[in-house]
Order: sequence, then C-alpha cells, then structure tokens
Amino acid sequence: MELEKMENFFENRLDEYEEHMLEHVEGCKEGYLRMGKLIPENTRSLLDLGCGTGLELEEILHKNPFIEVTGIDLSAGMLSRLKTKFNNNNLKLIREDYVQFDYPIQAFDVAISFQTLHHLSVQKKQILYSKLRQSLKENGRYIECDYMVTEESEELYYNLEYERMTSEQQLNPDVYYHYDTPCTVEHQVSLLSEAGFKKVDVLWREGNTTLLIAYLV
Repeated sequence: MELEKMENFFENRLDEYEEHMLEHVEGCKEGYLRMGKLIPENTRSLLDLGCGTGLELEEILHKNPFIEVTGIDLSAGMLSRLKTKFNNNNLKLIREDYVQFDYPIQAFDVAISFQTLHHLSVQKKQILYSKLRQSLKENGRYIECDYMVTEESEELYYNLEYERMTSEQQLNPDVYYHYDTPCTVEHQVSLLSEAGFKKVDVLWREGNTTLLIAYLV
C-alpha cells in the first residue's frame, strides 16, 4: 500500500467523496444531522476544521443561514465545491493545515470537525486542541464526530502500521499522508480534557462513528 499525500488523496476522489461518506461510511448520514442539531440557535460564528465539501454544514445552514462560517481544509477542489454549494452564505474559506493555522483568540462561538481528526497523530491533536480552546469564546463549545475505536490494541496497531509504512516508503514526516490512526473514545476524551475543556460528553455512536461535545465551562 503506497500512501498518498492527504490533499492528493481527496482531490483524486472529489467526484465520489460525498456518495462515499453518505452511503458507505457507517454512521455518517445520521452524524451529519445530529451535529447540526447541536448548534445553538444564537450561534453567530462557527469554525469548521477539515470542512471538505461541507456535508456537515447542510443541516447547520438550513437551520441558521446567517452563521459566519470559517472553513479550513487542505484540498482546493473540496473548498471550491463547498463554495459553489453555499454561494449565498457567509463563508470564509482557507486552504491551510488546520493544525498549524494561527487562530484568532476567542473568535468563535462553536467549532466543529467531522471525520477528519483520525488522520492526525496524538501529538498533533494535542497541539490542535490547545489552539482550539483558545479560539473559542468564553461559553463556546467544540463538537467532534469522528472515527474512534474501542480497544487500545487497535489504536496501537494503526499507529505502528503508519510508522512502518512511512519508514519503508521513506516519506517526509512533516507531510500529511492519508492513513487512519484513530484513538480510542477514552483517549480522545482525555486529550480534550488535558487541553483545558472542562466537560466532554460522548453523545452517540454508530459503528466507529462517534459524536462528542466539549465545553469550556
């Protein structure tokens, strides 16, 4: 298995991406709807990490079309699709690595991510969650729906496999390659708590698709 650069992986599968997520990834179709219902009605500013084509925004913007959305993604093609779909909404789209992005302080009411963080190492999640906490307003919340496993042995296996493949293929450790390295649900919750979120609730799970909400207060 030859690993692809992350942006190339999604650019090459742009035309089939939405059907794949909605029809072939267990829990995603329901997860998009559930995430949308968790956004408070008074939300004015929303940060979407790894926004892709905006499948998770459809329910949110249907309910509140006036939310100011900042979306960050590596794929230019996906951002273009998102912009076309929501051309009449208030969008700020940024093509960048959302781990390295310089987030404004206390700028967002809500932050979300959907099926994207399982591509990150634990170390990168730690960096991201710390930045994310500082970017949220005082009563802000972070909602994450992602691929998580239940056994520590699974988490260890995927991480060791990724290390093996990147070493064998002599890949650049500073570049993102598409491979799943999911955490356990418990580990994911602990990472959010360690970053300073005061309360983290596991709300729902279907297959490996798991929905969390983290609060600052």
